[in-house]
Amino acid sequence: MSPTTFLDALHQEIQQTKYGLHPAELYDPIRYIMNLGGKRMRPLMTLMAAYLFEDNWQKALRPAVAVEVFHNFTLMHDDIMDQAPLRRGQPTVHEKWNHNIAILSGDVMLVNAYELLLDVETPHIKRVLARFNRTAAEVCEGQQLDMNFETRWDVCEDEYLEMIKLKTSVLLGFALELGGIIAGADEETTHLLYEGGVNIGLGFQLKDDLLDVYGDPAKFGKQVGGDIISNKKTFLLIEALQQAAGPLRDELTGWIARTEFDKAEKVQAVTRIYDQLGIRQLTEQRINNYFAKGFQNLEQIAVDPARKALLLDFAEQLIGRES
Repeated sequence: MSPTTFLDALHQEIQQTKYGLHPAELYDPIRYIMNLGGKRMRPLMTLMAAYLFEDNWQKALRPAVAVEVFHNFTLMHDDIMDQAPLRRGQPTVHEKWNHNIAILSGDVMLVNAYELLLDVETPHIKRVLARFNRTAAEVCEGQQLDMNFETRWDVCEDEYLEMIKLKTSVLLGFALELGGIIAGADEETTHLLYEGGVNIGLGFQLKDDLLDVYGDPAKFGKQVGGDIISNKKTFLLIEALQQAAGPLRDELTGWIARTEFDKAEKVQAVTRIYDQLGIRQLTEQRINNYFAKGFQNLEQIAVDPARKALLLDFAEQLIGRES
């Protein structure tokens, strides 16, 4: 078995998934966003988690697609809230159609996710739906906290970590947990899968913060320094604001307060402040700690080492990403 086997099966399942036909304005945006690609890491981890315990991992295919549909539903609505013009290099749904269509199509995607989850076998369906409901609510809580932070300058590290855990990491945890539940793993084991996914997800998001400042523009896939330009409250900026003092703090807050500036100059200046404060090293340490916790969770699962190695190797690839 290789990740390609799971990915090919997943792509095929996504292509043959029916969302609806009429009216076209409601369903075309769903097919559009689902065909924009992406890493598909969440549904892939559902399939790999199922394979840990079950030869017939294909029984997790439609539930895995449910995870991807829900993820893209959140992206569609997030793009509206962020007024984002592009998603994966293509126009966002609200730009290609309009805001109302994007809202309504997103609503239907949530319904589609529930329909796909109904493919879970009867003994597990109630548990899966309960866990999905909690996860979906937490993702919304995380998005609201993120929006709350836009008007606050006293956001602390713990608050930020809780926000990214809810907004991004719990869905990765659920994706792994889902595969385990479908394959009949016990509650202790599925909890380890969930915790492993959450910790890897936290490391993954912190690495995204880091790459936005220190990534290779040719590999990162988007503008390096975009978070600095927009004063986005990332882990790096929060730590810098907490640690900077005297002239260094004055310089940092001065850049934050400016409404007119040269973008390249601001990125260079704020990055230099981060360098002086050792923010890069601190962030890398936190990333490594979360990844180590995640792998420790997964290592505790008692299954065939060869099957576990497939999941761990895939997680390693995610961790080593530069884009």
